Amino acid sequence: GTTAFQLPNNAAIAATRTSTATTSLGMAPRFDKDTQTWFATCEEENPSAGYNPIGSLYRAGPVPFFQRLVNADTYEQAVLKYMAAEGCDRIEAQGNMDAFLENPQDWAYQKMEEKKNPNKMKKDYANANMAPQQIILSTAWACVVVVFAYDLVTGVADGRYGKAEGNDLF
Repeated sequence: GTTAFQLPNNAAIAATRTSTATTSLGMAPRFDKDTQTWFATCEEENPSAGYNPIGSLYRAGPVPFFQRLVNADTYEQAVLKYMAAEGCDRIEAQGNMDAFLENPQDWAYQKMEEKKNPNKMKKDYANANMAPQQIILSTAWACVVVVFAYDLVTGVADGRYGKAEGNDLF
């Protein structure tokens, strides 16, 4: 499994202190010490209040999309933990989690820069790549990739791309 979004020890202490802080929604996810899991305390923190895996695909690409499908529980726990630590809403936490899964080093660097320069504009991961033109472009490119991948796989299987030897693909 993945260890998605592990905070350093000193940040974990700070996150524990802020986990009872309230968000703009008036609540924050809580940590259950018995089950060692985070849980939502209101409807606005539940998965239905955020965006689906396709939203992750558009915002940050295939890596967070597949992570959400394969490691759904780990993703959900990371989102709730981020919400509690940062006091933000679910969509902002999901956007940050997707950005982290896509490129942890760049995400961490961006967060360090934001803390060093609080007056500088904060990166909006929640709305990244969600302009209508970007959605159309991403969808068109995805269609092109799928068509070529399908043609490649079926072409190799049929022997159109090189001589097929027996039943093996390679």
